[in-house]
Amino acid sequence: MAECACNSAVKIIYSCSGAADVGEASDRTARQLRREGFAGGSCTAALAAGFSGYVQSALGADVNIAVDGCSNACSRKILQGYGINPVSYIVTDFGFEKGKTVVDSDTIDTLCENIRNGKNQAEGGCISELPSGCSSCGSCGCGNDKIQ
Repeated sequence: MAECACNSAVKIIYSCSGAADVGEASDRTARQLRREGFAGGSCTAALAAGFSGYVQSALGADVNIAVDGCSNACSRKILQGYGINPVSYIVTDFGFEKGKTVVDSDTIDTLCENIRNGKNQAEGGCISELPSGCSSCGSCGCGNDKIQ
């Protein structure tokens, strides 16, 4: 099996922290993935406020990941406002319903597993702009991890 070129990539995860249950699920999922070392975390609100250090970190990352609760996709849109096209996941795209989702360890585990494996991305399936060497869908966290 080929080595993963993306494990050394700088990956930053951003989440919705909206008032709805699916916003809570996205926030808790991003925090769990950060604790696991899947990606570094950053503050979506500070990015939206335009704080230069947060903006520069997002612009300098190899991969930005947006985990949003619903189709409003606030985290994704904030990143897109800086010309960044993140890997985008939306909790409701995984079959969870706004206002009807129990946010428990099973929900978070399901979301984390799907995101770790690049499943059910809200847009595009795989990342279009990748660190050098990435070429096919996989599970290293960037969505494309095999060196040809």
